[in-house]
Amino acid sequence: MNAASSPPATRRARAARLAVPTAILAAVAGAFAYVGAVDPNEPGHYPACPLLRLTGLYCPGCGGLRSAHAVVHGDLLTALQANAPAVLGYAAFAVLWTVWVVRTLRGEPLRLDPPPLLLWSLGALLLVFTVVRNLPFGGWLHP
Repeated sequence: MNAASSPPATRRARAARLAVPTAILAAVAGAFAYVGAVDPNEPGHYPACPLLRLTGLYCPGCGGLRSAHAVVHGDLLTALQANAPAVLGYAAFAVLWTVWVVRTLRGEPLRLDPPPLLLWSLGALLLVFTVVRNLPFGGWLHP
């Protein structure tokens, strides 16, 4: 049975189940559209990173807006140079959102239960990225 031949109640239930994933996607798409239209490389459009302003150190998110701007404009190399972990985060969001929608359409709950080792590993990688980008030889990781 396809969506066109399913009863209206089933279509309404499916639409209701997809309301939250659709709203999340709309919010993320709106944010990316704004960052794509308002260039973070131009001074004065966005506030400066408080950690960078106060200490001169790059946080793990520094360059995230620049990378999002580059992704919107299809410049993957510039996006990776601005903040590679952010680009990986955008890709992870896309995959997880797609899994969420597929499971929702099947009527299955989304169950995210990452093993603690994965979470600790991701945290450690972000910490190493942050430390290396602030060392003299890590200048190539500056946004």
